Amino acid sequence: MSETEYQNSDLNQEQEAIDIRRSQTDPEAFKPLYEKYFKKIFLFTLRRVNEKEIARDITQQVFLKALNSIRKFQLRGLPFSAWLFRIAVNECNDYFRKTKKARLITIDEQVTESLFEEMMADNRLDELNAKLPAILKTLSPVELQLIEFRFFEQRSFREIGLLLDLTETYAKVKTYRALDKMKNRFLNDKI
Repeated sequence: MSETEYQNSDLNQEQEAIDIRRSQTDPEAFKPLYEKYFKKIFLFTLRRVNEKEIARDITQQVFLKALNSIRKFQLRGLPFSAWLFRIAVNECNDYFRKTKKARLITIDEQVTESLFEEMMADNRLDELNAKLPAILKTLSPVELQLIEFRFFEQRSFREIGLLLDLTETYAKVKTYRALDKMKNRFLNDKI
């Protein structure tokens, strides 16, 4: 990151902090935050629900909840975006719970290879490709989110922790436990 980019980043964070503080007393001041994060939150929810209208509805619900709760938000070194994404994760989970719909996950070859490298050392990639959707269905919602964030979205353990309200270390531990569970199911044909 160049010196100019770094200074711009600091200015953006300062402006965001000002916008947050103003939003806590004036709902109209929330608009710049909404405009800055709407697209990111919308794309995040769209990847989870795979339907534009539902993703729009969920995204609107995320921002409505954020606006209604902004007075409680405290600047404690955590990004505002992490708070919004956490609300989005919860709203998506609520949607799937209420509709009893199964999550549809798009798996590309690169993701399969990345998971395969983490899970094992032998050459059974084609077999894993065939079994991966069934293996993913056996995971709990939290385990599935961990795998999705880490391997499908290439998020760091720190980001995962922020999104799921976990420490970075615990996010890593839980992710590797989910991988071990997947590996055992794959190796023992328990799917």
